[in-house]
Amino acid sequence: MKILIVNGPNLNLLGERETNLYGDKPFESYLNGLRDHFVEITIEYFQSNWEGEIIDKLHAAAVIYDGIILNAAAYTHTSVAIADAVKAIVIPVVEVHITNILNREEYRHTSLIAPGCVGSITGFGLDSYRLGIESFRSKKK
Repeated sequence: MKILIVNGPNLNLLGERETNLYGDKPFESYLNGLRDHFVEITIEYFQSNWEGEIIDKLHAAAVIYDGIILNAAAYTHTSVAIADAVKAIVIPVVEVHITNILNREEYRHTSLIAPGCVGSITGFGLDSYRLGIESFRSKKK
């Protein structure tokens, strides 16, 4: 199984930015732990602060990966284009968020990408990514 994790804007600053919300662990460090935990799964990673790059990656992923874990970050609430890209590809996408977006500012309560995803996982910190991968692994059995 081959999974792609796609992170959106400002998630390159995990471990530095708003550590009270997002924790103090850089994503690359967490990613290494995921790869060690899921040795039978190939996990690749892509991060961009640019909407178009995220869309291009989603389009290209459809022929390469078995599933996508997508944390579109702020684009979750604003990008019709990313929402349309998720709906346009045939590969299953799981939406993840480190924080509980329903526990945050009201404008974060709406996810434009959720209707195109097979599920959403929010509020479990970085562990949201592991839970997303587990959802793909359990469906493969």
